[in-house]
Amino acid sequence: MINKRILNRSNLHCGHFSKKMHFFPVRVYYEDTDSGGVVYYANYLKFAERARTEMMRLLAPRYQRLVEKSEMAFAVRHCEVDFLAPAKLDDNLEVKTELLKSTGVVIEASQTIRRDKQDLVSLKVRLACVNKKLQPTRMPQFLNTALRKFFNG
Repeated sequence: MINKRILNRSNLHCGHFSKKMHFFPVRVYYEDTDSGGVVYYANYLKFAERARTEMMRLLAPRYQRLVEKSEMAFAVRHCEVDFLAPAKLDDNLEVKTELLKSTGVVIEASQTIRRDKQDLVSLKVRLACVNKKLQPTRMPQFLNTALRKFFNG
């Protein structure tokens, strides 16, 4: 069951939902940059992963317990990244996540990392639900229902 109170309030640690999208704030720290103060390209993948994790935390709080007990997880099956412009030290960024498809085993999402109104990085991610043996498995019904209800309903 989705907690509407949580979905409607801004949370600095988890981000917030608006118009069937999740928005997650990221501050660029020194550790995220190269010697020139520009974000190292692989760190954009970390920002996107963090945003998806916090989205799931807000959407289905029981999800975290499943992951902690290693009963299931999402593994990146495919990822396309388009680097449009660099982020720099101390930039305030926002990761926007939009669910494109959820089949019960696979989730496809579009993510955009922005600074103000400028798109910096665009990602298309396909995630597979896997069990503790890392084999594809159906996601738990409560999670599938939460995803479908929020993003389709």
